[in-house]
Amino acid sequence: MPIKVYKRTSAGRRNSSVNIRTDITTDKPEKSLLRPLKKTGGRNHSGKITSRFRGGGHKRRYRLIDFKRNKDECPAEVLSIEYDPNRTCNIALVQYEDGERRYMLAPLGLKVGQKVYSGQDAEPRVGNSLPLSKIPMGLDIHNIELTIGRGGQMVRTAGGTAKLVAREGSKATLVLPSGEMRIVNSKCRATIGQLGNLEHMSVRLGKAGRKRHLGRRPHVRGTAQNPVDHPMGGGEGRRAGGRQPCSPTGKLSKGGKTRRKRKGSNKMIIRRRRNKRDGQLVL
Repeated sequence: MPIKVYKRTSAGRRNSSVNIRTDITTDKPEKSLLRPLKKTGGRNHSGKITSRFRGGGHKRRYRLIDFKRNKDECPAEVLSIEYDPNRTCNIALVQYEDGERRYMLAPLGLKVGQKVYSGQDAEPRVGNSLPLSKIPMGLDIHNIELTIGRGGQMVRTAGGTAKLVAREGSKATLVLPSGEMRIVNSKCRATIGQLGNLEHMSVRLGKAGRKRHLGRRPHVRGTAQNPVDHPMGGGEGRRAGGRQPCSPTGKLSKGGKTRRKRKGSNKMIIRRRRNKRDGQLVL
């Protein structure tokens, strides 16, 4: 979908752009698949803020997405491609032969009127969901299960795609978008194709108000705060913090490992993801 860049008619329009969403076919969601979505404002059950700089934003309704794709041997027709405010990729409304309607993640190239299938005997075409044991090597896949029957948990963002590079016995090896190489049970399901809305990361908000509409409040640097509010705050004049970057509770924020050393799935990871800062592998 193309990006529209505005003319510099005001300070808010300068350096801003929008996704004109030419792939969207309707702006009216299926009412039976909508659920209310309550906001937390970053607060836990006792009312304390545990995630800072959250709050406000436009009111949303949650769309029930079929991540499992477990209705086998029953073709479904794509009725519409829709926008989902709760995720970066688009979603598709499909209707099965028995009349049931469900939402699924919309891959690149999925068209209205197209038939999609799921199950062991489904063909490896865009939009079809089938086990990794039935998918040919080298195909782009998304919405990948980690546990059999739980539903897709990996590669669900806009433009996301993984590749099936090897298969041996009951195990399949995948290369994820982060660069991580991981082993998954070959009975786990995945959907063929690359997710659409590729230009999502190319949109420039241009002004603070558009960020507030997304539910993000202003992010304040620790060095700009008072000593009572942050370990890096205070000082006469501008200071570089005076210590290593840390969180408000004093936990170091750079270079620390956050994954448990004895996590059970460590043996399933062949190669770690790449570090975003320097492009090196995280060991």
